[in-house]
Amino acid sequence: MERNIGNASEVTLTVNGVQHRLAADSDAPLLDVLRDTLKLKGTRFGCGGNQCGACYVLMDGVAVASCDTPMWAVEGKAIITVEGLGQAASPHPLQQAFLDEQAAQCGYCIAGILISAAGLLARCPQPTEADVRTALDRHLCRCGSHNRIVRAVLAAAAATATADRGAQP
Repeated sequence: MERNIGNASEVTLTVNGVQHRLAADSDAPLLDVLRDTLKLKGTRFGCGGNQCGACYVLMDGVAVASCDTPMWAVEGKAIITVEGLGQAASPHPLQQAFLDEQAAQCGYCIAGILISAAGLLARCPQPTEADVRTALDRHLCRCGSHNRIVRAVLAAAAATATADRGAQP
């Protein structure tokens, strides 16, 4: 439930599995609240206009640009940032594959790319190379590691499929 509090509204959302109730300007970008209020710095500010992909988060399982998603649109939603994918002790299969494939160069775009790739694998566990390239098309990586990124996503999908087959009776 959203309540107006002066220029701010009280908003409830779940970020990385933790419910938050906070006051924020209803037109403030989700990115600002994640970085400045919740201190989750993994999601990056890139262009501020949904053109580069650095700020992507999963909102109810769908990759969205947090730089142009206003707080009024996140009420009651489940948000996953790159910090919510995995931890150092048990990285998400995508994070491990990115390390194994040396897919990150400077790392600025990688958080958004990991998020979009996680969204892709959730809806399409065994994507083709074309599926991966389409899912990541909106992401700009100036370091030129696109081919390694695609290989890493495909490797994560294969590793997940292998682990799933091993877990079945």
